Amino acid sequence: MNNAPLMPKATAVWLVENTSLTFEQIANFCKLHPLEVKGIADGDVAAGIKGHDPISSGQLTREELAAGEADEKHQLKLAMPKVRLPEPSRKRGARYTPLSRRQDRPNAILWLIRNHPELKDAQIMRLIGTTKATLQAIRDRTHWNSASLTPADPVSLGLCSQLDLDLEVQRANKDRAPAHEDHGETLIPSEITTRNPPASPFSAAAAFGSSGTQDTEPAAPPDPESVFQKLHDDESGK
Repeated sequence: MNNAPLMPKATAVWLVENTSLTFEQIANFCKLHPLEVKGIADGDVAAGIKGHDPISSGQLTREELAAGEADEKHQLKLAMPKVRLPEPSRKRGARYTPLSRRQDRPNAILWLIRNHPELKDAQIMRLIGTTKATLQAIRDRTHWNSASLTPADPVSLGLCSQLDLDLEVQRANKDRAPAHEDHGETLIPSEITTRNPPASPFSAAAAFGSSGTQDTEPAAPPDPESVFQKLHDDESGK
């Protein structure tokens, strides 16, 4: 059996004092080292520990104990519990941050705010293990050490893992609407630039556009007789 009994050392103390089992049998049953069991028998280990009876607690049957005492090669087996208790659900609480790294949390919060604005406050608090008041103070630049804060990657600081950071970023991006990217002016498609030229050549008006004024009709050439008559009239008037 891979499972050890409750209070292994206390159980080993009781078996050493009240049975004739070998050190190897007790060590195998209690998941201890044989030398540790020998130290318990010599009084060098587990001094002051009160022995625990595995029979009264239902972890070992009298028949199994008798079989072990009769045969030194017999390995004791832990009795199956009569009542199977459900495993307690482990709720993930606040992330513990060592004391040596707590001073780096404001820098990590500032880095997340600048580089991942899509993250919600609850996600940052879950990653860094900070409070709402501290996060809001850094956002509003009202933190007591705001002037000295330097953005630092929380992964390099050891405040969170890269896997947790990527997971939170993916969750935040799912809630965001896809942004339309403006690529600006693009080149003319090849279908237009490589198509056949038109049958008739372009005129200057078609290429450069027509002016706002309309073309006037050309003036008729002057009559020679009217020109000489006008000159004669001018001389007679003088």
